[in-house]
Amino acid sequence: MSPWLGRKGNIVEFRGTYTVMITPFDGQGRIDVPALRRFTDWQIAQGIRGLIPLGSTGEFLSLTDDERTLVAETVIGQAAGRVPVFIGTGAENTDDVIRYSREAESLGADGVMIIPPFYSTPTEDELFVHYRRVSDAIGLPIMLYNNPATANVDLLPELVARLGTIDNCRLIKESTMDVTRVRDIIRLCGDRMSVFGGIMGFESFLEGAVGWVAVASNVAPHAMSQIFALCDGFRDIGAAREIYRRHVPLIRFVGGGGYVAGSKALLRHMGFDVGGPRPPRLPLPAAQDAQAFEIVRDLELRFVAA
Repeated sequence: MSPWLGRKGNIVEFRGTYTVMITPFDGQGRIDVPALRRFTDWQIAQGIRGLIPLGSTGEFLSLTDDERTLVAETVIGQAAGRVPVFIGTGAENTDDVIRYSREAESLGADGVMIIPPFYSTPTEDELFVHYRRVSDAIGLPIMLYNNPATANVDLLPELVARLGTIDNCRLIKESTMDVTRVRDIIRLCGDRMSVFGGIMGFESFLEGAVGWVAVASNVAPHAMSQIFALCDGFRDIGAAREIYRRHVPLIRFVGGGGYVAGSKALLRHMGFDVGGPRPPRLPLPAAQDAQAFEIVRDLELRFVAA
């Protein structure tokens, strides 16, 4: 991706490990703003290069519009320009995506991440018009989000290349299990599209991805950011692989269907209570919660406020 001119006229380069953030709730089930501020500071202090609230891990579909606004303005305000903040603005209706994206821009976001409409299974032409309308409505870079397992839509590399002709569609989170997608998107798009890995973060770096949108970095931000730092420019792939292999149990644990409840359970065992998931999601069953405790113990994970 060619450099992006930031809101202050500065050149912004988007790369590295970004955390798709959990949303903390208090004992009454409300957004825990102080916890969200502490979590934001901790992520940045641990070396994370970007933050993405209101993604799937952030339970965006379980939040009201007012709560989405509160989360976005809290993270943007607390980050205070230290790292880029991309706001998840996905919705089923194009007009809603535009509304959320305009709000993110007005709050000072550095970009937006947009999953395709996930129920209507739009055609390729409909997806093109969808993203073009959003692009025309804002002046922020758009990170496409390909996760066919949850969105019921697969952004194949050829379609990504077509979407890459839209002015602001400049990045993609490629979150399938097929890392050859990373290679093919780079081949088809060149520097027009910056590719971030999703599920297969380490493997995506080896195929040329410039970043990783990670779930595991909610609980191990330093280690996940180190994997990219060591892969960047092929500085020390061996050391990166060692960190990756040590953390595979964690990455697998938060990579399945219990990624929200799992991430929150891990943080609780680390000493940072962010509440449980919102219904219909349930907290982890006892056996899985015990696994979470073992992962925290084995990796010596701790939450120490910045």
